[in-house]
Amino acid sequence: MKLHQLAWATAVVVGIQMVLAGVIVGEDAGFVCPNWPLCGKAGPVPVTGSLIFELAHRFVAALLGDPAGELLDIATATPRTVLAVRQDTLGYVSQFLRVVPRVPALDVVAEVLVARGTAPERAREAATALLLQLNISRRLHDIPPATFSGGEQQRVNLARGFIAGYPVLLLDEPTASLDAENRRVVVRMIQQAKAHGTAIVAICHDADVRDAIADRLFSLSPLEDAA
Repeated sequence: MKLHQLAWATAVVVGIQMVLAGVIVGEDAGFVCPNWPLCGKAGPVPVTGSLIFELAHRFVAALLGDPAGELLDIATATPRTVLAVRQDTLGYVSQFLRVVPRVPALDVVAEVLVARGTAPERAREAATALLLQLNISRRLHDIPPATFSGGEQQRVNLARGFIAGYPVLLLDEPTASLDAENRRVVVRMIQQAKAHGTAIVAICHDADVRDAIADRLFSLSPLEDAA
C-alpha cells in the first residue's frame, strides 16, 4: 500500500474510532502525507482534525446503518441510499458556513428539516426557536447570513447541525468565534444533546469548553512528536 493510501485509510479509521468513542476532543495535528493526491495538489498535506472530520462525514455515515436501523451493505447500496444514510445519521458542523447565497438565515436552518420531509411552516418554527436560543435576533432571520459577523455565522451553522437531532454529530471548533455568553449557550446545547442520547464528537482547543463537554479525550500528536 502506498503512503498516501495508508494515510487516507488511517484517517478514516481514526474517524470511525472517534465516532464510536462518544465525545472526544483532539488537537489539530496528526501526520503529514507527502504527495497527497488531494485536489491535484502535490507536496506535504497535513492531516488535521478538521480533515478527519471531513473524511468521517463522507465515509463513516455509510458504516452506521440505514435510517431504519438495519444493517446495510454499503458496497452494493445505491448512491441514493448512501446519501440518505448520511442525511439522517451523521451531522457535521464545520468551522465555516457554506450555504446558497441570498437565502435568509431562517430558511438556511429550516432547509435541513424540510429536506427530511418536515412541513415548511413547522420547520421554520423550529428554526426560529433555535436561532433565538443561539441569540440570533429576529431582525436577522430574514437576512442572508453571508452579511453576518463570524460569530453569527457560526451560530447559524450550529443551528443547522442541531435542528435535525442526528444520532451522531461532529463539531469542528463549535465555539471558536463565540463570546463567553454564546459559548455557554452552545455548551448547554451540547450537554442537552448528550443527555438525549446523541453521540457528540468534537474538536476543541478551548480548555474550558473541552472540560465542560468531554467524556473522553482522544489526543492527536504531530508526527515529529509521535515518532
